[in-house]
Amino acid sequence: MKSVDSVKARILVVDDEPNNLQVINQVLGEEHQLLFAKNGKNAIKIAMQQQPNLILLDIMMPEMDGFEVCKQLKSSEVTAHIPIIFVTAMSENEDECKGFEVGGVDYITKPICPAIVRVRVKTHLTLVGINELKETRMHIIQRLGRAAEYKDNETGFHVLRMSHYSKLIAKASGLDECSQESILGAAAMHDIGKIGIPDRVLLKPGKLDADEWAIMKSHTSIGADIIGEHDSALLKMARSVALSHHEKWDGSGYPNGLQGKEIPLAGRIVAIADVFDALMSVRPYKKAWPLAEAVAYMNAAAGSHFDPELIKAFNKVLPEILAIKEKWAESEDIPPFVPEPAHVG
Repeated sequence: MKSVDSVKARILVVDDEPNNLQVINQVLGEEHQLLFAKNGKNAIKIAMQQQPNLILLDIMMPEMDGFEVCKQLKSSEVTAHIPIIFVTAMSENEDECKGFEVGGVDYITKPICPAIVRVRVKTHLTLVGINELKETRMHIIQRLGRAAEYKDNETGFHVLRMSHYSKLIAKASGLDECSQESILGAAAMHDIGKIGIPDRVLLKPGKLDADEWAIMKSHTSIGADIIGEHDSALLKMARSVALSHHEKWDGSGYPNGLQGKEIPLAGRIVAIADVFDALMSVRPYKKAWPLAEAVAYMNAAAGSHFDPELIKAFNKVLPEILAIKEKWAESEDIPPFVPEPAHVG
């Protein structure tokens, strides 16, 4: 029985010369599952259908050369993620530059050296694995975030939308790409602590009493406890966001009454994204706010609830935020009306 680790990577080899295909088969066929195409048109069809992990692509082919094949593959959402290594006798710098410009990740020159081919293929398959692991981790984080929303009365795409809003605000505020990606993931975990709130409190349709409100507010510290202490920068940020996204710029928030820049930057960003999406979304107990009213509320709360500089960043990317809202809009099927709860989470 094969283990998970023994699953062979799929590699599409594209070359119009049968002898070249045979050589690659001898070099890689034992360790990998090889797919073969003798022309560009067939290569594109196979790539679309089989989704190989890597493509080895000849340049000099009749009808459609490798550069054109690469451009077409990279222009499709279905195949754009697949790394392409050019295998060619061409060695001019100009040709190499063109290959990288159209989306290739590497070059192997003919006649091939088996050891070099194996090393280059192994390197790029390792990178594919790392990227898939990152994507899987992000999907898991987003699904855990949605688990908390299912327990509450939130709608299905709230976590997805507000996470992307957070990334846009982070970008507009000048954070680097790595930090933007971390905020994208961390934002999805902001309300994970609601899993630990009893239904009698979380789903109560009426006003919460003092004891119930204290329990409700504890979802921030519960979330931090669920995420825990880790060396991972992403999980460190997720814990910080879970704990701080209800803090307010003027110090009136919870759980620690932090003020101004005492509140972690990621928490300040997520607070804006979370509240704006809540205002703009239909809930069983309320209608969505009109855009003008929601934006006016956000700007009026700058300096009290929200970081004033981050509200400027929010306004800067508002068109992109609205595009995200449109992309992941909720279904028109609204659950039956229930009385409005006194708590907002």
